[in-house]
Amino acid sequence: MSAPRVTVLDYGSGNIRSAVRALEHVGAEVTLSAKPDDVLNADGLVVPGVGAFATVMKGLKDVDALRMIGRRVAGGRPVLGICVGLQILFEEGVEHGVRTEGMGEWPGTVERLQADVVPHMGWNTVKAAEGSQLFDGIEDERFYFVHSYGVQQWKFEVTQPAMKPPMVTWADHGGQFIAAVENGPLSATQFHPEKSGDAGARLLSNWTAGLR
Repeated sequence: MSAPRVTVLDYGSGNIRSAVRALEHVGAEVTLSAKPDDVLNADGLVVPGVGAFATVMKGLKDVDALRMIGRRVAGGRPVLGICVGLQILFEEGVEHGVRTEGMGEWPGTVERLQADVVPHMGWNTVKAAEGSQLFDGIEDERFYFVHSYGVQQWKFEVTQPAMKPPMVTWADHGGQFIAAVENGPLSATQFHPEKSGDAGARLLSNWTAGLR
């Protein structure tokens, strides 16, 4: 069986090389690129993101990534967002009083965590969604987080009887926030699987297994 072909989106975000290495470690054939052919035709697309919501959105727009991500999702082609790569999939981000529009794939606002210590930096358990494919076999493991903002409320309206609501995994730091979402071809984690040791490797392996 051939290795799944994964493109890591190269749009100027940091932390890209570690994501490439982690995916190669679990057996993927990885390309680092923002070229449309590479982004649209890969078996899976990974959208990393570190730093400010607005900065990441600008970087994605500069390489026409929002359109390409949207095309993949509409065509049922798998996409995995990491950290701010999860956040930009929501409706908006609010940082220092400035609101920035997100992709709007899911309802919700990215806001500063309500915790005594921010940023949230270090290892944390999660409450995995029932039936999660990403967390299969690692439901009780810890994952590595580095963030000051997150989505702390989830309100999803099922508009069609056959529609399956997304599976949402939660974590807690001064209050609950979304740690991961699985929604058909579109998945994302607030934590960094590429920095989460064996548990993170298993999560990436779970994801790439669905690309074959």
